[in-house]
Amino acid sequence: MGRFVPYNSFLHRMDPRAKIFCLIALMVAVFLDFGYSWTMTFTMDGIAAILVLTLLWSTHTGLTQVLKSLKSLWFMAIFLLLIYIFMPTSSSDWIAFRIGGYPIYWDSILNAAKILLRLILMIELTMVLTASTKPLDLTYAFEWYLHPFKYIGFPANEVAMTLSIALRFIPTILEDVGRIMKAQSSRGVDFSHGKIAAKFRAIVSLIVPLFVSSFVRSEELANAMECRGYDPKAKRSRYRRLAFSWWDLFETVFVASFLALFIYVSVTKFDAYGAWLGLTLK
Repeated sequence: MGRFVPYNSFLHRMDPRAKIFCLIALMVAVFLDFGYSWTMTFTMDGIAAILVLTLLWSTHTGLTQVLKSLKSLWFMAIFLLLIYIFMPTSSSDWIAFRIGGYPIYWDSILNAAKILLRLILMIELTMVLTASTKPLDLTYAFEWYLHPFKYIGFPANEVAMTLSIALRFIPTILEDVGRIMKAQSSRGVDFSHGKIAAKFRAIVSLIVPLFVSSFVRSEELANAMECRGYDPKAKRSRYRRLAFSWWDLFETVFVASFLALFIYVSVTKFDAYGAWLGLTLK
């Protein structure tokens, strides 16, 4: 997750500024409320999922990478399910089953599924951006969006560089986690079994070396940037200029239309199943 995958797809050729705008627009569309109808909620989320999967396929991101990025969501799924089961948010009497006489409502299960699906789509959208955009291009795009804030003294260049470095080092830190876990397991540390105290000590044996490694990397990076004369306050030139093409405009308009459709369905409370049922009964 977070690693750039070099290919020559239409997403890789897309202007990074347009990609950031489209990412935000799609995230807004995914998290719009369709609570008036479960049918429309999962229909619209399904349409968004098809679009996101198509974008992932176009970036040549493998299924194994996608599943690895979702591995940490299992705990979140169980946590959400328990929250919605034992703290129902509606007065629905649509009971799915009972556990020892305690009723489990379908609304609770569907609410948990809705939130989990939207979190998955958000993570995959972020993967689309990072897999199809070079870190340096992301820095240029962030600087372009933050440029107006320079006039009020906001450090746009520093913030853009910080965001770019953070995105760049996500896969590196994940590799360090795997390497340290293997090293500690070879020394007898068990991350999967044992009591809570033993698991806590195992996590500490993972976190401490990870922090040390991260601080060493950050110091090396800072020294390398200073040796190359990096000065965030100086006026910087550009070797590569960003160019907004007609194709970028078409993709931006398409995503904006996609967001407008979701907003229309959410605001008007349009129910396709109810309309179809009404026409059928007539």
